[in-house]
Amino acid sequence: MATHGKRVYTLADVAAHSSRNDCWLVIGGKVYDVTKFLEDHPGGEEVLLASVGKDSTNDFEDIGHTKNARAIMAQYFVGEIDAASIPTKIKYTPPKQPFYNQDKTPQFILKLVQLLIPVTILALALSVRIYTNQST
Repeated sequence: MATHGKRVYTLADVAAHSSRNDCWLVIGGKVYDVTKFLEDHPGGEEVLLASVGKDSTNDFEDIGHTKNARAIMAQYFVGEIDAASIPTKIKYTPPKQPFYNQDKTPQFILKLVQLLIPVTILALALSVRIYTNQST
């Protein structure tokens, strides 16, 4: 196990160790020096190098590591992460979408039709009434 002077690190401290020759990761609130493990990682060193400089907990959990993999991590532990140094996750809010008219008919035509149908029915009814009154 590697030993370092301090046991609590900021994310900036961890991000300074982001090369192939000096690689630290943050997983589950803990800091791991995985430099010696890069060549042995089953997914390849690129996977680990892609996770430096950030909280890699979600990346680690999404893969579904075995109990054995989790046990191996203990030998690379160097300290804890200062949780205040990790930026809070911003919840994604999609932009508001404009009203979608499925039939692609412009709004003014719909409103015009909604007005013309009752007016036409009324005119037809009046025409029938006038016609029937004249014929009697």
